[in-house]
Amino acid sequence: MEAKVTSRGRIVIPSQIRQKYGLKAGTRIVVTEDGEQIILKPVTLGYVHRLREMLKGNEGMKALAEDRSMEQNL
Repeated sequence: MEAKVTSRGRIVIPSQIRQKYGLKAGTRIVVTEDGEQIILKPVTLGYVHRLREMLKGNEGMKALAEDRSMEQNL
């Protein structure tokens, strides 16, 4: 599948993919890069639960909360 980038930097995610991943208007997307790839990950409830499980019992959750707080204060 292909998508075009508009002059304002926007892309349209094909409807099949939006339906498969439950993407709706307002869904937040994490954008990262890996080498020459751009990776889009939807921030859904499942994503948040998996992230919490990964950080459970670690100092990682505390660091993540502190980092998030700093971002909001900018």
